[in-house]
Amino acid sequence: MGNPQAAPPHGDDDVLAPSLSGLLFDGEYEETHRDIRATLFDPVFDPHEGLAPRESGKLTYERCRALHGQLERPLSMLRRPRRLFALAEWSPLLDPAIFSLLLVHHNLCLGTVLDHGADRDDIKHHVEELDRLDSFGPYMATEFGYGNNVAALRTEAVYDAETQTFVLNTPDSSAQKFMSFTGFEDIPKLAVVLARLKADGKNHGVYPFLVRISDGEQLCEGVRVAPCPEQPVQGLDHALTWFDHVTVPRRNLLHGEMGEFSSDGAFQPGGGNMRRRFLRTMSRIQPGRLCVASAAVGAGKASIYTALRYAERRLTNGPGRNDVPVLEYRSHQRDLFAALAKVYAMNLLLNHAKREFLAHSGTVSDELNHLISITKALATSEMNDVAGICRERCGAQGIFRVNRIADYGSLLQGLVTAEGDNQVLLATTAGQLIAGVDPERHPEPPARHAENGAADPHVHVELLRYREEFLRRAARATMAESQSTYFDAWNGVVNTALDMARARGVRIALEQLCTAVPRLADERDRAALRLLASLYGLVEIQQDAGWYLAKGLLSPEEVEGMPATVDRLCELLRPHARHLTDAFRLSPELLRAPIAFEDYEAAFQRQVGASLPDAACPPTPGK
Repeated sequence: MGNPQAAPPHGDDDVLAPSLSGLLFDGEYEETHRDIRATLFDPVFDPHEGLAPRESGKLTYERCRALHGQLERPLSMLRRPRRLFALAEWSPLLDPAIFSLLLVHHNLCLGTVLDHGADRDDIKHHVEELDRLDSFGPYMATEFGYGNNVAALRTEAVYDAETQTFVLNTPDSSAQKFMSFTGFEDIPKLAVVLARLKADGKNHGVYPFLVRISDGEQLCEGVRVAPCPEQPVQGLDHALTWFDHVTVPRRNLLHGEMGEFSSDGAFQPGGGNMRRRFLRTMSRIQPGRLCVASAAVGAGKASIYTALRYAERRLTNGPGRNDVPVLEYRSHQRDLFAALAKVYAMNLLLNHAKREFLAHSGTVSDELNHLISITKALATSEMNDVAGICRERCGAQGIFRVNRIADYGSLLQGLVTAEGDNQVLLATTAGQLIAGVDPERHPEPPARHAENGAADPHVHVELLRYREEFLRRAARATMAESQSTYFDAWNGVVNTALDMARARGVRIALEQLCTAVPRLADERDRAALRLLASLYGLVEIQQDAGWYLAKGLLSPEEVEGMPATVDRLCELLRPHARHLTDAFRLSPELLRAPIAFEDYEAAFQRQVGASLPDAACPPTPGK
């Protein structure tokens, strides 16, 4: 059904908090975000009830084309990464599947073409086809039996110098491409397929190839597809795909700096050893992870925005009263304000990672790689928790898809594994951090804090920093002393390493919150953000309070007093809740979520078609 209420686009812009909003959007709202947000008022994004999975998937493709028609072309967006990140943040708010479809096309498929062959005349027609969205571009890397281990993929592209073609083949069922968007045969698809290039009897490693999957009427010769089982929310055409000796012209190899063809037609690999070529092939992974984190933060913002607005007007019983907004309860505040603090923390962590990525374009150092990986893992996991809390705190209304939060939960569960499963990603990052060079000085326990230290986020930063470095050194020492195999030694410390990597991400996020407070122009904004930083840090310290107590960093009295301090912070945050969420630049009219409207009862009744006059409705003492 359509909008519960109609309102002109941008109608809420003038009443927002520009200082907080400027912080969250890193000063880029007007230039980078505003017009993308405006596209979401198009009626094509209105809710549609009761669609079959195939109908839902087809609608997502229609919505992607609608977005494409109102914005610049994908190649232009790729050349301005902030636009790509903004598209990732806004696009899934009204249809989570749009993120998966559009960002695979833009970043992974066309981005790979841009990195390794955009200026080549011999594939210019393919580039323009993808740039116009005449065909959608799946990205086919993951294989059924190998998951995230793309370096071990077994799809083969064997080069025949005589015919100057490759023969693309799937050797067995484990090598089938998994979860690519190839199930709708009647939508043109031109994919980037990662395959192991073999020439002159030698394996040269993994390279990307442009491969026609379907022509808009049927699958191309030699391409085989089996649709995956139905997924909640995202009714896209995910499928298993395999290749039966498909002929691929040699021009469709996206070799870039990773090789060339000699005058006699022989293939000559370049770009260093096989590992360096593989890393170059996977050049879109880092911006992809920032896109995933952007989508997660966008979904987290929309979840807490809706949940808090509903909680302000949802009445319940209280001692001696039957009309208490549920948000007045400290138990409700503790959950939702802690979730709001996480959203702000992850937003600022993401902003930091994006700035670092843009400042070092083309050179991803180990340190930057660690930051991006931790940001992706932490943002998606934390926002997944936020959506779950918001759905529960909205009661039965949180279950209805029209209120969006349940859909965001499904999206976020997918994002946790997108661009690298979070636990694997954190473990890989943690292993690299443990193997790094130790600083000359050992970590010193933070100095005992003053009376107000329990709520001081700067104290929390120092506690997190100490825990991070202590765990890193402990894991490193345990591995060095181990007499077992490297795998067994690593397996013995992997959980410690994961805790260390998470502590690092939380510490960086809290640092970003702390440093942002004095930059805000308005004192009200500074006060609100200072409280959020205190709450975020305290909740994180409380989570590992036993560890800090055992290390003598907290006293029993301080640990016992933490719940009361959390309650006090929530009480102080209550007057700021609407102000903090207004900075998200969201509105009920944009989200079309009935419970986000001021009169959520009327909005919900319009949504379901209930039109009883007020006089016919008996009064209800509580809801």
